[in-house]
Amino acid sequence: MISISPDKSTGIDKIYVLSNISDEVSMTFESEAISPVEWYSYSNLGGAYAQQLKNIHIDGKKSTLHNVVPDMGYIINDGNKNYIFWIIDYSKYTIDISNIILSENQECNTTILDIEGDAPAIYYYTINGKRETLDRGIECSYNNLEWDNENMRYNQRIITKQLPYINHLILLSPPIYCSTTYRISGDTFLKEWGEEYHFESMPYSPYSIDIRTFAEQNTDDDKIGNLIKEEGGNLGGSAPCEIEFMSYVSDAVRHIEWQMATDPDFNDIKYRITEPDLTYTFMDDGTTYIRCIASNADGSCESFGNTYTVEIGSSELKIPNIFTPDGDGVNDVWKVSYRSLIDFKCWIYDRYGHEIFYFENPADGWDGKYNGKYLGSGVFFYVVTATGADGKNYKKSGDINIITHQTNSTKPIIP
Repeated sequence: MISISPDKSTGIDKIYVLSNISDEVSMTFESEAISPVEWYSYSNLGGAYAQQLKNIHIDGKKSTLHNVVPDMGYIINDGNKNYIFWIIDYSKYTIDISNIILSENQECNTTILDIEGDAPAIYYYTINGKRETLDRGIECSYNNLEWDNENMRYNQRIITKQLPYINHLILLSPPIYCSTTYRISGDTFLKEWGEEYHFESMPYSPYSIDIRTFAEQNTDDDKIGNLIKEEGGNLGGSAPCEIEFMSYVSDAVRHIEWQMATDPDFNDIKYRITEPDLTYTFMDDGTTYIRCIASNADGSCESFGNTYTVEIGSSELKIPNIFTPDGDGVNDVWKVSYRSLIDFKCWIYDRYGHEIFYFENPADGWDGKYNGKYLGSGVFFYVVTATGADGKNYKKSGDINIITHQTNSTKPIIP
């Protein structure tokens, strides 16, 4: 016999579970009070409708009820207090499972197991007649994938779901993302009696899918320190902007598609790329929305990754007219300040019109050298042509002043 102490709100002191109750099972109560002991039984109607029992054998302070009826509540009153308990015959609730299969009516967010057989619910009734379910502690275990954010991968884990009973269907959420067998074991009472039940299904492939996506943008400020930054935390900023989009999917994914749209609802999709990973260079100003969709073999389940917002700002170009290549780490290189330039050319000439430097990457600059040697103080001339991501064309020219011994009164001039 196993005794269980239910919640105090039930009004029941104990629940007694017996492996099998026959006509020969009896209960004996020994009272410490002098008053006569009275026995009552109650059903699903609760203690208010309890019936007094007459076939009680009294032997001094001991009183015995023969031929105990299971699935019944009992009240013993010894004059001082009531002792209230419920009796359960476990043999009426045996586990009997012949097969575990995947239901034909699968859902994308829930795996549904169809159980041939069952482990029925065990009910008892509180002193107020409220029906409660006794937790049988049945375990359904299986393998599933769990996302490991630290190592950026799916790991397979054994998952155990606790079930109070089994009634033909088992719903598993989150759903199963990998091939697995399903194992049912238990219950609490059989374990206690050393007779634990086990049943295992055949292997099943997953139906549901999962996807995780990530985006990474080059933010090497040492290389693009002269880039005019956009405010805010979104991806993008200045064109050309290269961003790598990565996807990780569960086992049942058979189709994958990156979508790029001009609206957050993806009604106006401009590009569809059927690759797991995507590296894209954004050249045009404006806002682009990107997401990845994965689906299973027949397209019955879809899973969406994050939606990414890439904002490319309008173009801008600022050109200084002075720098001090004296090796002190401050203003040693002549650089333009820019944003969203997709084409750039810069020529630098001496005062006689000789070309002494040329570059095409606005992130680069001139260190004041010609043929590997620093030039002295003087005035030089630049010509810049550029095209912005917004279609704006730039053509600028002007002086560059090299000062090799900068004084405190000298400050760079930004037009």
